[in-house]
Amino acid sequence: MSAVAGRTPPAIIAEGLTKIYKSRSGEVRALDGLDLVVDEGTVLALLGPNGAGKTTTVRILATLLRPDSGRASVLGYDVVNDAQRLRRVIGLSGQYAAVDENLTGRENLWMFGRLYQIDSPTSRARAGELLEQFDLSDAGDRPVKTYSGGMRRRLDLASALIGHPRLLFLDEPTTGLDPRSRIGMWEVIRKLVREGSTLLLTTQYLEEADALANTIAVVDAGKIIARGTADELKSTVGGERVEVVVHDPAQLGTALEVVSRCCMAEAKVDEHTRRLTAPAAGGAQQLVAVIRALDDAGIAIDDVGLRRPTLDDVFLTLTGHAAEMDAPDTNTDASIDVPAAAGRTA
Repeated sequence: MSAVAGRTPPAIIAEGLTKIYKSRSGEVRALDGLDLVVDEGTVLALLGPNGAGKTTTVRILATLLRPDSGRASVLGYDVVNDAQRLRRVIGLSGQYAAVDENLTGRENLWMFGRLYQIDSPTSRARAGELLEQFDLSDAGDRPVKTYSGGMRRRLDLASALIGHPRLLFLDEPTTGLDPRSRIGMWEVIRKLVREGSTLLLTTQYLEEADALANTIAVVDAGKIIARGTADELKSTVGGERVEVVVHDPAQLGTALEVVSRCCMAEAKVDEHTRRLTAPAAGGAQQLVAVIRALDDAGIAIDDVGLRRPTLDDVFLTLTGHAAEMDAPDTNTDASIDVPAAAGRTA
């Protein structure tokens, strides 16, 4: 895992990580030889459905869980042999707010500062800074049980920053939030990025990965199956396409012939939504040609447009299923080593 001379080493390197969970029904291979590299000062999103191995990856990299095989280093520290030193320079915000609802927001932050072995006066001062940074000053002396879901998530993220971590793990940071709170959390994360933080976030939300990450690694069945920028991943499923929604289901067959002829390629049909999709090598001019041909054929349409591929298209192409599917929780029955100063499970 040595760095190339004269080049900043990656913030995270993982090679061949494997983790198997045992349960009454047998063994579940949560990670199956996962490889990962994250450059310093960037945001990498692990994108995949529930059960793909995202949280297990974060737990191993954050020293909360030992891999069964493989190795990994974070900020130059081996996640197994240098775990104690690594915990001093990372932060973790898990899927659910790991705060004490009977304490105030200020008391929670002070407590996490003490867990990170920061002296009491400094912890108290840092708590005030973070309450202001996350727009929680007015609620800082209220019990957390009076907070909304979005406020709890912001407080949880603030607690992960109490020790000025060099690298931050965010495990599904917007799980359970309403759309408005989710957008608010995105703004908080973008601010951290502007300040130069290195982030690894996991998500099953396609738009979240698209909006926040420099690089996306697609995870399925415990492996990284694709990696690149959002545009690079979208380019793997082709260019623009024409989409047409036919008004009358009885006209789908005729519309299919028209669209396929105009696009010089067989269009795909979704009979349930009455949607036709075909590649559009000619861009907007081809769209105009399709609309004219449909009109000449007397085919009424409810919607028509020129679409770019989405991350959902990428995931469907790579795996055969959607990213936001339900799957069994592979993190049950796990034996987790929780450090005292970073005891915030994902």
